[in-house]
Amino acid sequence: MDCVFCHLIREGTARWVAREAASCAFTPLDPLAPGHTLVVPTRHYTSLFDTPSNVLNASMALVQRVAAAMRTTLDASGVNILSASGPGSEQSVPHLHFHVIPRWADDGISTWPTGQSGHHHVGDPGAQLADALNQNQIPRQRS
Repeated sequence: MDCVFCHLIREGTARWVAREAASCAFTPLDPLAPGHTLVVPTRHYTSLFDTPSNVLNASMALVQRVAAAMRTTLDASGVNILSASGPGSEQSVPHLHFHVIPRWADDGISTWPTGQSGHHHVGDPGAQLADALNQNQIPRQRS
């Protein structure tokens, strides 16, 4: 497997922020803001769709700890948490990862989408999702 994140984890060459059993955090080569951090599972999972719930829980717990450290250590007034999963999402590295980006009121960047999707869907997507989840058409992932 030729995954850049797996290579960094295996070789230990990242600029580490935290290393834990199920997930780790490191700074990217080209940060969007001072303190921008990536949180990734230590084992290879391509996206949100193939990652077990317990790994997601561990990763999100680390995301929360990193965000709290940004607030106290970097005096960030907020954070953005960004992730893309799957080919239609603009996922650039096929290893699940979360960008944790510290934010300040005057930082001059925007991480929010600037427009709406041009995709058209027949029916009420919210109602269709609720029906699928309520009828257990979408199974819960095992831990």
